[in-house]
Amino acid sequence: MMPRRGAAGPRRRRRPAPLNEDNGRFLLLAALIAAYLSAGATVFSALESPSEAAAQLRWNRTLHNFSRIFNISLPELRAFLRSYEAAMAAGIRVDALRPRWDFPGAFYFVGTVVSTIGFGMTTPATVAGKVFLIVYGLFGCAGTILFFNLFLERIISLLAFIMKACHERQLRRSGLLPPNFRRGSAMSGVGSLIGWKPSVYHVMLILGIFAIMLSCCASAMYTLVEGWNYVDSLYYCFVTFSTIGFGDLVSSQNAVYQNQGLYRFGNFVFILMGVCCIYSLFNVISIVIKQLLNWVLKKFRCRCCPKCHKSSTRLGRRNAITPGARLRRHKISLEADGQYDSDTDGRRLSGEMISMRELTASNKVSLAILQKQLYETANGYPRNVCINTRQNGFSAGVGALAIMNNRLAETSDSR
Repeated sequence: MMPRRGAAGPRRRRRPAPLNEDNGRFLLLAALIAAYLSAGATVFSALESPSEAAAQLRWNRTLHNFSRIFNISLPELRAFLRSYEAAMAAGIRVDALRPRWDFPGAFYFVGTVVSTIGFGMTTPATVAGKVFLIVYGLFGCAGTILFFNLFLERIISLLAFIMKACHERQLRRSGLLPPNFRRGSAMSGVGSLIGWKPSVYHVMLILGIFAIMLSCCASAMYTLVEGWNYVDSLYYCFVTFSTIGFGDLVSSQNAVYQNQGLYRFGNFVFILMGVCCIYSLFNVISIVIKQLLNWVLKKFRCRCCPKCHKSSTRLGRRNAITPGARLRRHKISLEADGQYDSDTDGRRLSGEMISMRELTASNKVSLAILQKQLYETANGYPRNVCINTRQNGFSAGVGALAIMNNRLAETSDSR
């Protein structure tokens, strides 16, 4: 006899849940960063490794020649060189340099700490200084990141205002806007301006040009005052403005400069503006990278899983009103509303569809909010209106991504 199966029948294996889009984007970005790091390590190893080996060979030859000429043993010479390295770490140089821990030097140090540049030419040597640095850097770095985010918000708003004014001017020249059009008037609902937002590529281009101009001006100043060549000055500007801060080149370290006060003020202004500008540029470039990741995920989904994609599309749009399904759903909706009248019992059998009374009321509220949001966006002062109240506090993003949310064309909710 055949063995009887249970009443519930054989258990089916659950299919693994599909990968979330956010998790897929995160994993893809992690893989791309790993590949990017590997490629960078390969290139830098090929470029710098021969030079390092040649420098080590020259140093060993110089060390042996010095030991032979001056009749000094190699262990004694190496002990002297270790003492010299310790003096270098403490900030002692052969040439006259500025004091490291007077008020201007300490102010320069704390500026590199809170901005996360961290050149490394000055470090606290006492235990009390190291402990205070931990507490000081915790709140200082957090406050500086907040300042960078607020600067990003202001610069994006300023660029959006200017670009929208230029867009209105082009529309006025082409005849799509009346000559007496003013922002905030009753004619603000012109179709060409409703929902218009600047493109992230235009903002990236403007910030990139400004960063290049700022770096070129700062490099000219460093070449003239510090005596570096122009390529080293450009290299220092990028390392400093991007808060990498290797410390191989550091500005304003000599004891005396010509026009010293003016140079220190210019150095401070260039570093502050450069860090803020490069930070904003990095965040705008991250939006472009995110758009690229979305495009790659979309292509990967369409090629590798067409059946699952089609089925998920049908399931995701079963509540949408289409021309073919409108008449078919009308009869079912009326029957459901006649059978269930209360708010708690007036649900569809699927457990997801709301009653026609709730649907009509929610549509009226959503339409009023949407009209208000479109009107305020067209007038140039958008409001952060949350139409879907079921989202959590992090649904709009965190940090710089949240600041740029709905401010650019590529980050708007309609896309």
